[in-house]
Amino acid sequence: MNIHQNARLTPSGRGRLVRLARSGLSSKAVAETMGVCPKTVGKWVARFDAEGVAGLQDRSSRPHRLHRPTPARTQDAILALHRQRLTGQQIARDLAVSPATISRVLRRHGLNRIRNLEPPPPVQRYERERPGELIHIDIKKLGRFERTGHRITGERTGQSKSRGIGWEYLHLAVDDHSRLAYSEIHPDEKRGSCLAFLFNLQLLGGRVPHASSPPAPLMLFLSRRFSRTRSATTSFSAPVSRRRSRTSSVVAARAVSPDRRFLPASRNSLDQP
Repeated sequence: MNIHQNARLTPSGRGRLVRLARSGLSSKAVAETMGVCPKTVGKWVARFDAEGVAGLQDRSSRPHRLHRPTPARTQDAILALHRQRLTGQQIARDLAVSPATISRVLRRHGLNRIRNLEPPPPVQRYERERPGELIHIDIKKLGRFERTGHRITGERTGQSKSRGIGWEYLHLAVDDHSRLAYSEIHPDEKRGSCLAFLFNLQLLGGRVPHASSPPAPLMLFLSRRFSRTRSATTSFSAPVSRRRSRTSSVVAARAVSPDRRFLPASRNSLDQP
């Protein structure tokens, strides 16, 4: 029961009733003080003598023994029909059993929901053996703003003046093995910005130490397609590695927790050949 903890004859009130009865007052005097009958006083005092403080707690109203329990054969039939995706109403009609009985049986066996019939398969975790075998790449489109929002300033006037000032694109890459995350903000998501992001990411790979052997520079990309693209744009690669957005450029590299695994991926992911 969801009752107030300090209401009359809750566990707190029953404890006070027992203390009054133990103080030497008669059952009639305790009953008048607590606003109950002497029989109720005797009941709670007897429970306290038999079970202690636990006897003052609420009990279930369910009887200890059912006069006509649902036969085990009927319960098995209910579970079998429910596994065939029959609803409670259909099972009650076929077995001539009350829908309330169907609900109680299914709840008792933990099958009162359809999803409990077929638990979802466990999540399959994976990790590539070497850095660079699988790179997860994604681009997030972010709207620019030129003034502090009304949630901080409390001023809602002129909120529409920031419309149409453009977008910024967050380029993000995560290595599947080392969980190294690298991000840059570029003015667009076109070929030049994407190649600049990939070249800078490859340069970062040569500066990141790793515990695996050999100690040669870490190459984050093993993709043949990327190698061909880089070879075809050799003259373009040098200035691109220093290219930044006209707005403030953000370059971040951080370690991600090893137990986090990204689903394989987006349309921009570079996999092994």
